[in-house]
Amino acid sequence: MPKLALPLTAFTRERAPEQGHGGFTMVEMAIVLIIVGLLLSSLMSPLSAQIDQRYYNETQQQINEIREALIGFAVTNGRLPRPATSLADGTENPALCADDAACTGFIPWTTLGVKKTDAWNKMIRYSVTPLYANAAFTLSTIGRKKVQTRDNAGTASYLIGIAGACSVGSPCAPAVIYSAGKNNWGLTEDGTALADGSTTNADEDINASATISFFSRNQSTVPTGGEFDDIVIWIPPYVLMNRMIAAGKLP
Repeated sequence: MPKLALPLTAFTRERAPEQGHGGFTMVEMAIVLIIVGLLLSSLMSPLSAQIDQRYYNETQQQINEIREALIGFAVTNGRLPRPATSLADGTENPALCADDAACTGFIPWTTLGVKKTDAWNKMIRYSVTPLYANAAFTLSTIGRKKVQTRDNAGTASYLIGIAGACSVGSPCAPAVIYSAGKNNWGLTEDGTALADGSTTNADEDINASATISFFSRNQSTVPTGGEFDDIVIWIPPYVLMNRMIAAGKLP
């Protein structure tokens, strides 16, 4: 009986070539990379802002602690300390201050037992009224440090002090502690002077060379004062006097 000849296609069928492929074209890869880059960029911006804010908060807390250490020194010694002897020597300068310029420098970190740099590795600055640092002060000792701020329109006003002379009735601060913040000005602990990278930060420029009058305001750009990220804290005279009275150092 003759064998039936079945066509080969009945048992083996060739598959038609698939349309497309399993890889990515160069165009597709470029699109993926662009999307990933955009996602990373959107994540990095808020992360950088969070780090900046954390450093700002850390430095502000550090300066608050230094203020407490200064008040503690006054309670023990009857006066505030003078600035550090030098960039490398954190002990209090043994020489009496001839004027406010001589009483402006770095916080005496060794004498106070505090850290000398802020979160950006910049030396923390300190300016004290000579009458408060050269000898024991009294309830009638007049501070000389003035601190201003600005509103959103750029108008300046005093946080402590007045435009005229300081007095018992119109007191100024005995001392000011401050950091140059993240941007512009400042000095690192190895002595590197950081340049001012702006031409419009007028209030920061004032703080960089101030010995009596300072600015303290929020981290924003305002007319006249320009951009600002300094951290400036002062010792209120009534707080200092009350602590001295409580400790029995003043009548």
